Amino acid sequence: MQDYHHDRARALLANATQIVTPEEVLAAVARVAAQLNTRFGHPEDKDFPLVLGVMGGAVVFTGHLLPQLDFPLEFDYIHVSRYGDADRGGQIVWKVIPRQDVAGRTIVVVDDILDEGETLAHVKQRLLDMGAAEVIVAVFADKDIKRAKPIKADLIGLTLPNEFVVGFGMDVYNYWRNLPGLWSIHPDDLSAANEPPPAFPTPDAKRLD
Repeated sequence: MQDYHHDRARALLANATQIVTPEEVLAAVARVAAQLNTRFGHPEDKDFPLVLGVMGGAVVFTGHLLPQLDFPLEFDYIHVSRYGDADRGGQIVWKVIPRQDVAGRTIVVVDDILDEGETLAHVKQRLLDMGAAEVIVAVFADKDIKRAKPIKADLIGLTLPNEFVVGFGMDVYNYWRNLPGLWSIHPDDLSAANEPPPAFPTPDAKRLD
């Protein structure tokens, strides 16, 4: 099965289309960093935020973002999963909650992509329910799904078309998070395998966001 996953991952990338170059990716990260530095970078500002990376897609984005921030901050991470309907309405379960006390704090939630928005909306509301004074949502990419979402990101690196995209933390079959640019996977390729394992995405699959 490991070889099957490996071969499928390579085949998918071979037929994919690059839609964002590595240079454009880095420029998007710099845009988000600049906005955060404007918000928190004043010497007289004592409101140092708690930055929460959303595992695991945000690992790459967060790793590039943090060194560009020029203000004091605390960092932690959270991990949530959705069970049942992976698109919408499934049960959202917290695997890792913040170790730091969020009460009265300004929280910056960092994620790779705002897709349907249900998971990020849940995360923001949960943090507010835990007493956070403010929750700022920063995403590397906002997917244009052509319909309303339950949440809007406060900071956005770039906007993506409504396609299945891999690279810079985003994956297919848990592969290709390591790509420095972004590639669009053709929908027909996602369903080409004969009876793929249930964990494999389908053309209608949505990444948890």
